[in-house]
Amino acid sequence: MASAPDMTGAHKGPVVAVTGATGFLGRRLVKVLAEQGWTVRILARRDITDPMWRGLEPQLVIGDLANTAALAALCDGAEAVVHVAGLIKAQDRAAFDRGNVEGTRRVAQAAKTAGARLILVSSLAAREPHLSDYAGSKRGGEDAAREIFGGDLTIVRPPAIYGPGDVETLRLFKMASKAAFLPVLSPKTRMAWIHVDDAAARIADLVKTPRLGLLSLSDNRPEGYGWIELMRTASKAVGASPRLVRIPSGAIKALAVLSKWASAATGKDTILTPGKARELLHDDWALSSNDPIPDFPPVRYPLEAGFAQSVRWYRSEGWLKEEKSRK
Repeated sequence: MASAPDMTGAHKGPVVAVTGATGFLGRRLVKVLAEQGWTVRILARRDITDPMWRGLEPQLVIGDLANTAALAALCDGAEAVVHVAGLIKAQDRAAFDRGNVEGTRRVAQAAKTAGARLILVSSLAAREPHLSDYAGSKRGGEDAAREIFGGDLTIVRPPAIYGPGDVETLRLFKMASKAAFLPVLSPKTRMAWIHVDDAAARIADLVKTPRLGLLSLSDNRPEGYGWIELMRTASKAVGASPRLVRIPSGAIKALAVLSKWASAATGKDTILTPGKARELLHDDWALSSNDPIPDFPPVRYPLEAGFAQSVRWYRSEGWLKEEKSRK
């Protein structure tokens, strides 16, 4: 893999720079962009190899979001910068802001200085910044980018993203495989979802065909899914039929408090915080007319097909065992 600023990798086409390239979504995005003919340049803390990138040869800039020189090298000569990197768990709001607000501000400034377009991959959680430190920091990152780019900016808000390699959805499939029951929350809740390959394809489409403004992603059901449908679809994907049991909101809040205490005691970040509990208990994570969706190519994976494909991958990689059928 070539390193910047000594860019010796093959140039197939214009340069697009990507942060967060080693993450769950970023890895797919790099692959899609390279296959579409872009010269992909990534930011990473060290040289990496990824089986998904075999033969693609993305250019490499060593550094992180705190390294302004590395960000300048990343963006230099790029036609577009896709900022995917971000924290999903941290000890407190200040830590979230360092990654999701200040990191975004530095990327936006580097892209602006280089004369590159910026596509900021945010989160649907930014729609409700009061719910959690994470959601507030994602909105703060959007605001920081707007301060620099004004209206000449594309912000993408994905909903829940799942697919091969995602450890969070893997936990759901493991529960569906082994547990006698699955928890469901409020029947009023609606949640949009999207398969990681479809999310990557749609973000790549925004690189190819620029669209400015605040945009949303989802699969073919922007109105979202309820907890019962979600859990039944997961159970079907693993070939199980656990009972669905309604869990009171108080239990989720209590569990989140315990998780936060454990995190403080061990020094290890946890994703289940009181803020994350408020996100889980929020009724409306569907998309509406206030969440504009561009005219994207059709998704490859509706939820049932996407869950089934994910389970096949988890089993092929040994991440998920095929349980014997239960009566």
